Order: sequence, then C-alpha cells, then structure tokens
Amino acid sequence: MITASAIDYREILPGGGRLLGLDVGTKTIGTALCDAGWAFASPAELIRRTKFTKDKVAIQALIAAQSVKGLVIGLPLNMDGSDSPRTQSTRAFARNVDDLGLPILLWDERWSTVAVERVMIEQDMSRAKRAEKIDNMAAAHILQAAIDALCAG
Repeated sequence: MITASAIDYREILPGGGRLLGLDVGTKTIGTALCDAGWAFASPAELIRRTKFTKDKVAIQALIAAQSVKGLVIGLPLNMDGSDSPRTQSTRAFARNVDDLGLPILLWDERWSTVAVERVMIEQDMSRAKRAEKIDNMAAAHILQAAIDALCAG
C-alpha cells in the first residue's frame, strides 16, 4: 500500500514499529531508521545506486537486518506542490518497491536538503564531509518529520 496520508499510514501500523526512511536520488539513496516507538530518526547507510535490482536487494537487506515494518520515501515536490519529473521518478520507485510487502508513506521533502545543509554549514562541516553525509541526513530529516506527524495525530 502506498499513501501520502499520515492518518492512513498510522492506521496500517497501529503498533508502531521501526521505519526506514529513503531519500531517493539519481546517484544515491540516503537511508535513515527510527525506533519502534517513532520518537527519533537517525541516519543509516548510504546506498550507491547501480541497477535497480541491486538497489532493491540492498534495501531488502536493511529491512531484514533492522526488522523494519514500513517505508517512508521522500517525495520531491515542486515549491507550489505540483509534481516534477523527479516526483514522477520517485513515485515509480515506490511502486517498484511496493512488492516488498511493507506499507509506504510518501512524504513531502521540500526544503529537507536545504535545512540539513544549513545545519551542516553551521557546524562548520567541510564541503567534502557534507557531500558524503547529506543524503543520509536528509533521509533522517524526512523520516523525523513523518514520525512527528504520525505521533501528532
């Protein structure tokens, strides 16, 4: 099941459970995990994109190793909320991982990378270090916003 509604998603997972956040890019997939009680999200491993089947195997391995109950995928909408080519690509990615059997929440990720990069700059992190960590940090930012919404309702 794929939804953009936190209410519908929460109803599917009434007992909570660990979630895997994904920031799907063209070269990498940033990942983040949250605790089973949906209190905090943390960056996880970076998946370097190759062929989709290999990317999917890496995601499956992370799901199995961490007992993940659901996915939260960042949806890169335009600033006016409309779809872009990247949005369509992300929706296609979600459809392609839907057969993993986990509920999928598509979460508006506008500003996530900008917010994370701003924090990294404030921490005086070098450009090279930022480039290495930004995708996983963005995934954690997306996942944290989603679990905050899930817990608020």
